[in-house]
Amino acid sequence: MPTRQDIKLGADIGGTFTDIALDVRGKLYSTKVLTNYGAPEQAILDGIGIVVDQAGIAWSDIDIIIHGTTLATNALIERRGAKTALVTTEGFRDVIEIRTENRFEQYDLNLKLPKPLIPRQHRYTVKGRVDAGGTEIQPLDEAALEALGEELRDEGFGAIAIGFIHSYQNGAHERRAREILARKLPEIPISLSSEVSPQMREYERFNTVCANAYVRPQMQDYLVRLQERLKEHGAGCPVFMIHSGGGLISVETAMEFPVRLVESGPAGGAIFAADIAARFGLKKVVSYDMGGTTAKISLIEDFVPQTARTFEVARTYRFCKGSGMPISIPVIEMIEIGAGGGSIAWVDSMGRIQTGPESAASEPGPACYQRGGTRPAITDADLLLGKIDPDNFAGGAIRLSPSASENAVQSDVGSKLDLDPLEAAFGICEVVDENMANAARVHAVENGKNISDYVMIAFGGAAPLHAARLCEKLGIDRCLIPPGAGVGSAIGFLRAPFGYEALASRLVRMSGFDPGGLNAMLAELKEGAVGFVRSGTDGPVTCEIIAFMRYSGQGWEIPVEIPDRELTAKDADLINQRFREEYARFFGRAIDGLDGLETEIVTWSVKATNERPAPESRSLGEGGELRLPEEGRMVFDAAANRLLENSILERTSLKEGDRTPGPSVIVERETSTVVTSPFDAVMQSDGTILLIRKENRP
Repeated sequence: MPTRQDIKLGADIGGTFTDIALDVRGKLYSTKVLTNYGAPEQAILDGIGIVVDQAGIAWSDIDIIIHGTTLATNALIERRGAKTALVTTEGFRDVIEIRTENRFEQYDLNLKLPKPLIPRQHRYTVKGRVDAGGTEIQPLDEAALEALGEELRDEGFGAIAIGFIHSYQNGAHERRAREILARKLPEIPISLSSEVSPQMREYERFNTVCANAYVRPQMQDYLVRLQERLKEHGAGCPVFMIHSGGGLISVETAMEFPVRLVESGPAGGAIFAADIAARFGLKKVVSYDMGGTTAKISLIEDFVPQTARTFEVARTYRFCKGSGMPISIPVIEMIEIGAGGGSIAWVDSMGRIQTGPESAASEPGPACYQRGGTRPAITDADLLLGKIDPDNFAGGAIRLSPSASENAVQSDVGSKLDLDPLEAAFGICEVVDENMANAARVHAVENGKNISDYVMIAFGGAAPLHAARLCEKLGIDRCLIPPGAGVGSAIGFLRAPFGYEALASRLVRMSGFDPGGLNAMLAELKEGAVGFVRSGTDGPVTCEIIAFMRYSGQGWEIPVEIPDRELTAKDADLINQRFREEYARFFGRAIDGLDGLETEIVTWSVKATNERPAPESRSLGEGGELRLPEEGRMVFDAAANRLLENSILERTSLKEGDRTPGPSVIVERETSTVVTSPFDAVMQSDGTILLIRKENRP
């Protein structure tokens, strides 16, 4: 485990850019390089080379590297994983194809379901059965497994997933099956559903273990290769991965459970926003992360991002819940839409401008990159509207071509709608901003919140370009653009705690509350979670215990925090009362007046994290000295519906208290903050930019 962490580096591989953030004893250095799809580790090495030169240190001076990646996500979306076999209980071969039988688009006669990750001919069954209580009712057919091992070896599978019915209650059959198959297939990684996702609901659990096995060989090869190449450059420090729930885990754990990395980059962004919220004492924050491929929106309350136990990848209907592949692991809850700087703009059959979900990514990139892209992306529209300086994009590392953007926008959008290039570019940006605003509204409403009550924290390379306009649409009066916003997720990695969440499904009716058995189960979960954390730190560790509860007969559960101590019989009343309070908070009121209505706990969670020092407390300043430089350029202002002269300021030239009225643009190496006419920008003591609506200024 790392003993010294004076120099820390965060590396985030995104769909378009790879972001690097280096913290040298509190001083930050950062850069963005285009993601290398052929050799993802090369972009990390190139970025590290840039920042260590900036800092004047050697590779060997780095104490710890924290990494997040989209590789597992991309492998699932693009179906580029290993040839994988699923071994399951006899009679349950088609669970991952039958799904839950829900229709996510009720009236679509041509409904398109995602294909199962593993085709039917690669799914095998064996006899053996455990009941819902975990008791064996049919022994495992070990002879059949011996024969199956020979068959799997001859078929040339690269990974094996094992998922048996009710193994979340008793994983003995799965463990025995692994022992037998491993003797026949010693070099093949085998994933067990009882270890990857020990939760009930077999479709989600089977799908999750299949996803884990599917990406495991690829992720193992990549992480081994990355570590070897880092050592070749002299960086022999430990490498840790950020997982979807926002904590750090060892590379060894990540290799065994790579499915936990699927939302690792966005999780880092939410942690970054939560750290800024804690710094300024903001209890209601909406995190807005817009990169090159997607935009992510998350709610943060009391300085903690909201979390969930499941999420979806590879949706066949981009914004439609239920149309994707469910992954049943702890994750920071957010809504993700195809609205990044590289998202392609097009006109549909009804003459409407659409954006995404297809992205130009880094290869070939938007048309203005001059790397072979010919279709218009959001970045092309932003360039034509004057938001981006073509000679200073990514600190001048990429020279943009306005003429290429104009040709692409006019060809694919303007000519089809009889619009000039500027009008077409405005239409593209208005559509993408409205899509993001709608996504934020829906996400807030689904959580029973009013989005206008929140403060926005915007980061990612493209978010500061769109944040002010998004606030206009959402009725949000204040928005923060933190220092390093262009590489926010990578900085978030540096703020992340060592953490792990252990889960187990065990149905407990509160009328039969058994504190002795529950204490034993929770102690086992706590031991596992704390053990993962101890692999990275020897500091103090705290545990949070959550019971996922429902009224008996309901189909889903809500989280309820329970005391982290030995439970007693008296705690049944306490837990029931907390459930009623949480139920009322979610749904308006608890259910009363029904005789015999029971409450029950379905799943238990123990989340262990190391204690981290609180960020330095600061207050937001809303006044300030007026800054109006003479330099400017014409930028399209949506509120005025025309091009306006904008003040152009270097972010590094602003000092605490400086106030810049909109319309203006504040530029820096990784991004630019567009201050629209309804807002002023005020520089804060830590270098954060506060956008504040003019009518709300003191």
